[in-house]
Amino acid sequence: MSSPITLSESSLVALHHLRERREINTVALRYAEVPGVLGAEVEANLTHDELVQALPADEPRLVVHRLSFASPEGTRRSALLLIFWMPPDAREQEEAYTCGYNALKEYLADVHIHLTARRPAQLAYRRLVALAG
Repeated sequence: MSSPITLSESSLVALHHLRERREINTVALRYAEVPGVLGAEVEANLTHDELVQALPADEPRLVVHRLSFASPEGTRRSALLLIFWMPPDAREQEEAYTCGYNALKEYLADVHIHLTARRPAQLAYRRLVALAG
């Protein structure tokens, strides 16, 4: 995809809410009707299980999720994750979503945990906590 990727107004608002509101911990983005524009599909407070269940089996998504967890010392912590959900049945869309993923990494420069998942098992809670450290 050679055209630049842009974020729709809805996605910018949703990402702002994720940072500013405690009741929002997940924003899922997908390409809107306009080519090259990522729009917010989900803006919600999801548990880990709800997040995994919400991902479609045959379509990619870009997800920003605030993972809450306890450190080994018992301190409550959280970390923002950027997840590139690319199930095997969506390979024809991989190039376009890779461009979007790279654009989001630039836009969300303070999000340091990036991962690609092709199967739900790759989003296991303990694995995400280990990545968040």
